[in-house]
Formats: sequence, C-alpha cells, structure tokens
Amino acid sequence: MLMHPDRLFPCDPKTREVARALYESVRGLPIVSPHGHTKAEWFARNDPFPDPAQLIVQPDHYVCRMLYSRGITLEDLEIGVQSKRNPRKAWQIFAEHYYLFRGTPTRIWLDQTFENVFGLKVPLSKQTSDAYFDTISEKLQSPEFLPRALFDRFQIEVLATTDSPLDSLEHHQAIRESNWKGSVRPTFRPDSVVDPDHCGFLKNIEVLGEKSGEDISSWKAYLSALRSARRRFKTLGCTATDHGHPTSATADLSEAEAALLFDKVRDGRADASQRELFRAQMLTEMARMSLDDELVMQIHPGSARNHNRVLYERYGPDMGADIPTPTNYVEALRPLLNRFGNEKKLTVILFTLDESTYSRELAPLAGHYPCLRLGPPWWFHDSPEGMMRFRRRVTETAGFYNTVGFNDDTRAFLSIPARHDMARRMDAGYLAELVVKHELREDEAAQLANELAYSLAKEAYRL
Repeated sequence: MLMHPDRLFPCDPKTREVARALYESVRGLPIVSPHGHTKAEWFARNDPFPDPAQLIVQPDHYVCRMLYSRGITLEDLEIGVQSKRNPRKAWQIFAEHYYLFRGTPTRIWLDQTFENVFGLKVPLSKQTSDAYFDTISEKLQSPEFLPRALFDRFQIEVLATTDSPLDSLEHHQAIRESNWKGSVRPTFRPDSVVDPDHCGFLKNIEVLGEKSGEDISSWKAYLSALRSARRRFKTLGCTATDHGHPTSATADLSEAEAALLFDKVRDGRADASQRELFRAQMLTEMARMSLDDELVMQIHPGSARNHNRVLYERYGPDMGADIPTPTNYVEALRPLLNRFGNEKKLTVILFTLDESTYSRELAPLAGHYPCLRLGPPWWFHDSPEGMMRFRRRVTETAGFYNTVGFNDDTRAFLSIPARHDMARRMDAGYLAELVVKHELREDEAAQLANELAYSLAKEAYRL
C-alpha cells in the first residue's frame, strides 16, 4: 500500500487509539463540498476526462508551483502549448520530480488518489511513470471513471463551483435538466464586476448590465444588476457568494457618497485609494444583499495575486504565483460589522492566509458577532500542521460551533476525497487529545467528529 492506515494520527498510543475510533465513525460520511473550483461542464457533458497530465498535473497550481520552483518551465509541462502535445512527456517530468512533494499535503492527496481511485500500489517515480500513465489513461476511458460515476463513487452529497456573474450557467442548467441526481451548485463570485483593478472591469460591468437589462450608468442601476445576477444564481441552487478581495477592508458610505465614487470608478478617474474604497463599500453592499436573499457570504482576502508578473503576462492568472500577505480584520471589518454584525440572518465566513490573526483577531471576532463564522485553513494552510494550528489557536475562544467544518477549495476533482479524509483524520486526532486530557467526554468527541466532517458545513452554507 502507498498509504499507511494510521497516517496523520497522534504518535501517543493511547491518543492514537481514540483517534482511530473517532475517525472510523466518520470516514464513510458523505462529502459536502461547499466551496471549490471544479467545472460544472464536466458533469453536464459527462465526457471522459483527458489524459493524466491534463487531469492531474496541469490544472493543479499546488503541483505546478513546486515544479516551477525547481526550474521546470510551464512549457515543459505543456501549459499554454496548443499543438504538438506530448502528455506522456509532461507526465514523465512530473514523475521524475515527484520526490519534491515529500512532506507536503500534495503528496498525501496524490498518493491517496493513486491508490484509492486507480488501484496503484507502487510509488510514482521515473521507473513507474509509464505504468502509471497507461493505467490511468486506460481507466479514464471506462464508464466507471466518467465524471458523474466518480462523483457518485466519492459519495459527494453536494458540490459547489465558483462562477462569475457573467457566466451563462448553461452547464448548471443542463445538469438540472438531466436525469442525473448529483447536486452541483454555482457560487456567486463577483470580483470581476466589483473590483476596479480586475482585468476588463469596465467592459465587465457593461456586460453585467446587458445581461440584467439595466443601463449601468448609475449607482442604483449597478446595484440592481447585481441583485438580478444573484437571483439568477439562486434559481440554480446557489447558496453562497465568494469574495477574493486583496484586503478585508469594508466601508459604509452614504448613498450619495457611494454614487459619486461609482461615477469616478466607471469613468476611470478613481485613484488607487478610491478603488480600494470602492471594493470596501462593495463588501458592505454584498452583505446588505445577503440579508435580503440569504446567500452566505465568504470573504477570502490577503493574497498578493499573480506576484510573478512575467508568468501573469504570458499565461494569465492562477499559475501558482499567489503569495500570502498580512491582513487586518479588526479595524477593516468594523464598518460592515457596525452596520450588520448583529444580524442573526446574515452569515459571513472569514478565511485567512495570515495565521497570526487566528487567536488575536479572528477567533475573538467570531466568538462575539452573531453573523461571523471562521472558514477552515485555506490554501497554503490546508495541510496537516495547518489544520492543527487552526484548531489549537481558535477553539478556546471561538469554540467549534463558530467554525464551518471543512471545504476543499480545489480545482483537482480527483483529490476531493483525499482532502476531506485528511481533515477528518486531523480533527479526529485533535479531538482525541482533548478526550485523553479529559477536556471532552468520548460521546462529545464522537458528536463533534460528525459535525466537523459533515453537518457544520451543511448548516453554515444552508445546504
């Protein structure tokens, strides 16, 4: 076997025994995946997945950024290559450098995928590269490995994608109209039409207006177009919005002030501070809309996106060059919280890439304001140690019930079971420590294991 059955459990024998029992009680629970970046098109068309390189290597920025850091170019991995493709060669490069992932969560996710999904029992290496490529390629052509079959095999109860307000959502509509019972829902990601620094922003808001039948020449019409887009998403099962702003800044301008600011932004006259103020006001406007339509609000700030300018200009976004930045929440969120923080009907889920804020800012905020919940360790921190740091730093102040379980936040569909399994193992280990230290009874730990693995996500995301 590639994977040891006791992987990630505590080293202490007594604690490990309790962790095993807690994990066994939740390992077979359905997967709730309320936030991710898979494609609805896969499940609408239900065509076979492409070759192993296109499926496993090229779209996964966790994989690509590590290889790039060691001098492997994106051309070597055939990213951006339109002709004369040789996916076996790209896979061979990945296999030859697989040792780079030792000690990373990517290695755990991949090994578990290779073993549990494809039945591979020997480690990936230069010597086994062709056997891996041929085995995976052959299986991907069989009915059991079509997207819908894997969705059912993985016991996914619900899967959320991430979608622009400009998206037609035709694939979500096609899924709804098919006879397949899988639940795939859109998530409203408005960055392209609320962030003046987003590529093509001015054109995007024009298209937003056209799709909603609004003349985007006034602040009121602009907000009306956004509400219309949210309603369209809701008809296809959307329960959440997602906001990837550079910071967590919020604002609470008067209607007249906001209208003047919008005019400057729309005319291209806004400077950097005014563009940041506009983003800040839009988070508060999105919270206001969530109070009306009950969409859960997710805020994912604190990433210096596309840090490698050369890669961005040549290949576009999401090439693995996003870097965490320090993030303020206490003062930045104050305007939004002053306006809506005490609203029980509103749910705002906060994520961070700045772990220093866990115990100093995020846990105290979520431990007080009725509208706030803490999202799980995100991106660079969805790792065994990252998950454990999160639990140790927030639980004493925010408790378990002001968190929202786990979400995988992945483009790599095949890794979803492995990512949820990792979270269930780490939570079992943390709960086991509390049992052994007599801070929790075993029955309480068993209940919490179930809630962290399954029901807290369903409740928080209103699924």
